Amino acid sequence: MVEKKLRWGILGTGAIAHQFAKGLQDVPDAQLVAVGSRAEETANRFGDRFSVQRRHNSYEGLVADDEVDVVYIASPHSLHKANAILALEAGKAVLCEKPFTINADELRDVIDVAQSKNLFLMEAMWTRCFPIMDKVRTLVADGAIGTIDMLAADFGFREPFDAESRVYDPRFGGGALLDVGVYALSFASMLLGKPARIAGLAQLGPSDVDHRSGYLLAYDAGPLAVLYAAVATDSPQEATVMGSEGMIRIQSPWWQPCRMILIQDGNEQIIEAPYLGNGYCHEAMEVGRCLAKEETESPLMPLDESLEIMDTMDALRSQWGLRYPME
Repeated sequence: MVEKKLRWGILGTGAIAHQFAKGLQDVPDAQLVAVGSRAEETANRFGDRFSVQRRHNSYEGLVADDEVDVVYIASPHSLHKANAILALEAGKAVLCEKPFTINADELRDVIDVAQSKNLFLMEAMWTRCFPIMDKVRTLVADGAIGTIDMLAADFGFREPFDAESRVYDPRFGGGALLDVGVYALSFASMLLGKPARIAGLAQLGPSDVDHRSGYLLAYDAGPLAVLYAAVATDSPQEATVMGSEGMIRIQSPWWQPCRMILIQDGNEQIIEAPYLGNGYCHEAMEVGRCLAKEETESPLMPLDESLEIMDTMDALRSQWGLRYPME
């Protein structure tokens, strides 16, 4: 008996949509069957690139397509809430690109719709699904480095300033925090849970989004997380977990990891766990695994945790006098 492939539709045709479409090619039990764009020309161009036969010149057309089982939301941050709800209301499972939404209230609305319809919903925090991250979680849980004392992670890159670009325009949820700071915050959350105290500083640019920002998180059990992100400065892009009996260093780029160093008693052990293709296949595989078990959320990226991370980002922005959407 041949099992039916999970049929994917991609909402959006930008750079991240292209990367995800490439990733799906490495998932044996998945098939990209449809794409939705706001323009027929871009839908056709994307369809030609990835041999997608079903092309829709509207998002509404994509989510209404009976041949689609699950929708990957690849639109700008500020459209995630509306697009995710659109797909859920049409009865589709949803994998939504990070950040899930641009504030916690928006995410609560999306989760409410998914739960009311008993549909699968997951934030596409692809880093969590990489094989090396499974090894990190296991090492920490097994006490390989003792208890965690501190955690550090960064994600910075340099994008030329353009006030109307996705990265710098507040209307699109621009800025370092939402774009790449969310990776560091999610990593800290994965290993340490919800912070008890949050402090952050940001350098705001001409368009009033954070070009560079840093976050200090404290936890009731004692650990500290020191994190920073940037869209106007290159950074090492490394992550380190410092424990009472050892250390884990995830080498650059830690958010797309395949290699780490375990340090115990001064001895270093290199641990490798290659990912498939460009790495995006692993989050698609997790969605397939969950849907096969009729689960409505992933244990790797639970909805409650996504919401806690969004609450943390709201708290940080409030310290900088920012709120998305801007009023």
